[in-house]
Amino acid sequence: MELICLNLCNVELENNVFLAPMAGVTDKPFRLLCKEMGCGFSYTEMISAKGLYYGSKNTEFLTDIDESENTALQIFGSDPEIMAEAAKILNNSNAKVIDINMGCPIPKITKNGDGSALMLRPDIAEKVIKAVVINSKKPVTIKIRKGWDEKHINAVEIAQLAENCGAKAVAVHCRTREQLYSGEADWGIIRKVKESVKIPVIGNGDVFSPCDAKRMFDETGCDAVLIGRGARGNPWIFKRTVHYLNTGELLTEPSKEEKISIILRHLDMMIGYKGEHVGLLEMRKHIAWYLKGFHGGAKIREAIFSISDYVKIKELLLSL
Repeated sequence: MELICLNLCNVELENNVFLAPMAGVTDKPFRLLCKEMGCGFSYTEMISAKGLYYGSKNTEFLTDIDESENTALQIFGSDPEIMAEAAKILNNSNAKVIDINMGCPIPKITKNGDGSALMLRPDIAEKVIKAVVINSKKPVTIKIRKGWDEKHINAVEIAQLAENCGAKAVAVHCRTREQLYSGEADWGIIRKVKESVKIPVIGNGDVFSPCDAKRMFDETGCDAVLIGRGARGNPWIFKRTVHYLNTGELLTEPSKEEKISIILRHLDMMIGYKGEHVGLLEMRKHIAWYLKGFHGGAKIREAIFSISDYVKIKELLLSL
């Protein structure tokens, strides 16, 4: 297949291979790195609408988006009035799109009725979507799951509801909330949603390689593919996937030296953005993901979690 420029919510994109929102992962440095690697569109970490409403500095920091980014700012909440106010606050942000999180399965989110718990209450979900659409100057999209559990599979109904409320696209993670991130991914639900709505449908779930992405496009008919866990420690997946979809040629993975160079680039970006102390702490998990499969990587990963000195970490990485 050949990728063409995709118009998502009146936002012109170079391709339809996207970076999924991941808490603690898709911060500004990682998004920019993925953009350099060919990512067509990205999402921020999910951001609390209540945090925005009450002026939380930590929440405001998460809304920082570079002007060069094609990025959706994802918010979560279940109070229509507060979600509306959050949308107003974000009208002046650099986000191209406002995305409503209706897919997060984590108990601390769902116990408050937020995230995927909204799928259990279509009446509240409808009020939330309408409130954000009415008050946002930016296009509004949603991200959902297959359903809450196997007894509550309602992705199609929620997608249709969102379309009727004015949402411009829907991303579908093909597991239930009960499954979290384990078990079988049902790509069939993405196809069912695609066949039921006219707005773009973005497929999400178990895309770990360029071949997975092509298969998802072929099997579901989705308009874009959203890569989440497959991008952790692997930002070059975007370049390899876009190339494969355009040419049919599967590029080799970067060499060890190239990977180390990318890790160091990411590390420098994190420190430049968050300061050395916080940047090093938050890079530890990224480095652990990057080093999977490296000969001697396990020992280096263990050592890095006990070191908080930039020079020593750099020396360790260069010693691989």
